[in-house]
Amino acid sequence: MSVTLESIRAARERIRGHIYLSPARHSPGLSEMTGQQVYLKMENLQRTGAFKERGALNKILTLTQAERERGVIAASAGNHAQAVAYHAGQEGIRARIVMPLMTPLVKVAATSGYGADVVLHGANYDEACAEAIRQSEAERLTFLHPFDDDAVIAGQGTIGLELLEQVPELEAVVAPIGGGGLIGGVACAIKESKADVRVIGVQTERLPSMLRAKEAGHPVTIPAEATIADGIAVRRAGEKTVPLVTKYVDELVTVDEEEIASAILVLLEREKTLAEGAGAAALASLLQKKTSLHGQRTAVLVCGGNIDVTLLSKIIERGLVKDGRRTRVRIHLTDRPGALHQLTRIIADLRANIVQTAHDRAYYGVSLGDTVIDFTLETRGAGHIEEIREALTEAGYRHERIE
Repeated sequence: MSVTLESIRAARERIRGHIYLSPARHSPGLSEMTGQQVYLKMENLQRTGAFKERGALNKILTLTQAERERGVIAASAGNHAQAVAYHAGQEGIRARIVMPLMTPLVKVAATSGYGADVVLHGANYDEACAEAIRQSEAERLTFLHPFDDDAVIAGQGTIGLELLEQVPELEAVVAPIGGGGLIGGVACAIKESKADVRVIGVQTERLPSMLRAKEAGHPVTIPAEATIADGIAVRRAGEKTVPLVTKYVDELVTVDEEEIASAILVLLEREKTLAEGAGAAALASLLQKKTSLHGQRTAVLVCGGNIDVTLLSKIIERGLVKDGRRTRVRIHLTDRPGALHQLTRIIADLRANIVQTAHDRAYYGVSLGDTVIDFTLETRGAGHIEEIREALTEAGYRHERIE
């Protein structure tokens, strides 16, 4: 293996002073919720919002003068793109980034803002990557792989060295996995320094490429799937990263879309921390008790915070519904003056807030002279919702909750 503890230490010296030393803060609240002693490694606080800066910068600083003059090209769903764009710009190197067509607008805009030329191509990362490689060969640009590169992996591994210094008596590290560059570098740094620390990788259920590679003994390409964890939406694990994961990672687990969304909301509400899907995946595995950890002093990588605001609003809305803090009730009532006033008075007396209403006189089996009204309500929880429904039943209203 070309990635070693020595190469990771060299990467740390190389990028020192250019990369933010992100905190690894203890969270009493998450510790109680997960049954671990949780320390959040806040890589979402990096200049471009994700850990990818470490590997990208380390790679850029190892380029020859001829490679710098020709310029660089990369393929990415967003975070590697921004990292390359920013640090290439800082070094005066021309950068081009190929991004999938469905990349969140916030990531496209940020990448362009850092000075890179953005090309949108392909339905997923793999198609964008193939196009970037084609252009690199045609125009003699230096291709910067987002994860399957020794210098990139070593750069990401600097997180492991920091964790060993920041978290006293570290016992476990939980990290997300896409192509494997992050966990490969971190696991190498951790295990070669303190072998008894457990390293656990987390993938989205929809794209468990590293899990399939480990089962097969080599990288395999799996079918494309859409996921809110677009930062780890990789169909094929790396040739260089699979051996690292096989050697150093103790356990691989998966989390589904709802579990990731719930973790995003927990981080936002409990920790006042914004995480993207990939950035919340590691915590999701602990919240859902997916790992074999029991009470360990555990570092959880919050690896990125570049989430599309439209997606975030949907996650917040669904989270409120799931927690019983928002509900929608369909109520049948007589279509006459004063009927709506009587209904809203019941709701007001129970201290529920009406967020939205919608009348309908033609659908849902409504009789002539009657109407149906959908109320979206802000509530205090599941018990409050039941209290509202009981009051409606006692008042003689036919109603049903809309799930």
